[in-house]
Amino acid sequence: MTESFATTWKEIATSFLKIGTTAYGGPAIMGVMQAEIQERRQWTSKPRFLEGLGLVNVLPGATMVQLAIFLGYQRAGWWGGLLAGLCFTAPAFVVMLVLAAAYATFGVSPLLRGALYGLGPVVLAIFVSAVFRLGKSALRSRTHALIAAGAAVAALQSPLGAAAILILAGGVGVLLFYSRRAGLVVLSTLTLAIALVRLVPWSLLAVPATATGGPSLGGVAAVFTGLGAFTFGGGLSIIALMQEQVVDRLHWLTPREFVDGLALGQLTPGPIIMVAAYVGYKTLGMTGAAVAAAASFVPSFVMMLALLPLFDRVRNLAWARAVIQGIVPGVVGVMAVALIRMAPYAAPDAPAIAVLVVTAAALVVWRLAPLKVMGSGTVFGILRTAVRA
Repeated sequence: MTESFATTWKEIATSFLKIGTTAYGGPAIMGVMQAEIQERRQWTSKPRFLEGLGLVNVLPGATMVQLAIFLGYQRAGWWGGLLAGLCFTAPAFVVMLVLAAAYATFGVSPLLRGALYGLGPVVLAIFVSAVFRLGKSALRSRTHALIAAGAAVAALQSPLGAAAILILAGGVGVLLFYSRRAGLVVLSTLTLAIALVRLVPWSLLAVPATATGGPSLGGVAAVFTGLGAFTFGGGLSIIALMQEQVVDRLHWLTPREFVDGLALGQLTPGPIIMVAAYVGYKTLGMTGAAVAAAASFVPSFVMMLALLPLFDRVRNLAWARAVIQGIVPGVVGVMAVALIRMAPYAAPDAPAIAVLVVTAAALVVWRLAPLKVMGSGTVFGILRTAVRA
């Protein structure tokens, strides 16, 4: 429910600073936001939260930043969305700079490795509980369940990314819930468009011709603005293109330096694409870090803050409701596949699997505060590392 920004800005700021400081792992961050913002604070309903998930998953850019903007917008309009996005990303920027400086001096300590080991199964359990609860809300009929299953199969077996799958799910929604004729036309058009898009080397758009050569502030801004504006599939897709651009094409970093940045990214809370700040820091110091981070996220802010008022106006139209009815169960199917793919990395051995199962059960049955559970996981990981040492 939207309220006055003047009366809610402190709540928005503290909530997203807290999440941005403590939440790790893209999909798991979604789980934390669902548990903390939607379920505990009830800023929005589950169906509306799912609509927001559908929207951010079909847009290019930083998905979790866009979700934070969406939730802030639900609470206090345009200014609430802007503040939520800024407060969610700011802690990651600060932590990344501190870690980059510390890494240059000390490397990654066993203590931090242990903390990450304990966090892995806990954040996956948060994701499990979020998918379970959202699935109960989204899969209201056999038809919705079949759309979710189809999206999951497509995510597992086809080369399509999440954005393409959800766009097609929206077309299926038009077919099943609005008009068969219109749905067939929409699906045919979308299929042709996606096929054409897959033939175009869109990654070339990520680096304008003026950005080639040695690093400069303008070049850094151009590269990371392009990555944030044209890359679909969330943080991991942006990381892959980032590596292609700054290592393979521009040679701003060596492969080893970029891998080091990814390691720091795993230790940094908030959005994974804050690795951009590391790249900027390595090339042009503190100013480069600020420019790279800002350029990566500006497209997400611009798109969301421009689209949300329009989204609010059209979402209640009959055809728009049909699109949403297709996309929302598709989101659940795609998230379930993401969960499956994360499992071997988040819970690599028997103790971690046990933590995962127990934590997921506790979150579903007792609805524990996710941030407290994450603290327990961190302590578990540190203690296990100390015992093994």
